[in-house]
Amino acid sequence: MTALATIDLSRTATLDTDLSAQTLRSAFSHFPSGVAALCGLADDQKEGLVASSFTVGVSLEPALVSFAVQNTSRTWPRLKRAERIGISILAEGHTDVCRQLASKDGDRFEGLGVRASDRGALFLDNAALWLETSVYAEVPAGDHHVVLLEVHGVHDHSSEHEPLVFHRSAFRNLRTAEGNQ
Repeated sequence: MTALATIDLSRTATLDTDLSAQTLRSAFSHFPSGVAALCGLADDQKEGLVASSFTVGVSLEPALVSFAVQNTSRTWPRLKRAERIGISILAEGHTDVCRQLASKDGDRFEGLGVRASDRGALFLDNAALWLETSVYAEVPAGDHHVVLLEVHGVHDHSSEHEPLVFHRSAFRNLRTAEGNQ
């Protein structure tokens, strides 16, 4: 017979019911995430954006990943026309690259080491991981769209480059505490 845990129902959880954008951004910032650059050639132009909402493991068959993009994005309507979209999981040294790709002004790719696949996916040098993808589906989700991307190819650089982490509105490094490996 399995013993059931006793739960003390006299202890209550107090939750903030202010669900303003500021409160939600602050709350959501406590969840650490990787940072992905999504880049491709669309109409012979380099297009790219950065997403901290990128998620792997959505599906293995077919191989799907996802990210969320704001409905107000001016880049996504152009980028999604690319035959293939390269995803570069940004690494520790990419803090400035991330800011440059997220900029609304200037040439987002100026001075960056970029490689292209034969189908127009663009990848950033020194990334922890590259995925070649294409748009599988888009799902409206409030003030964003959730985009499902089908994975067509993978190149793992993680033995050379540790991923960049975004946590509490700041870029951080991923380090294993000594003795906890």
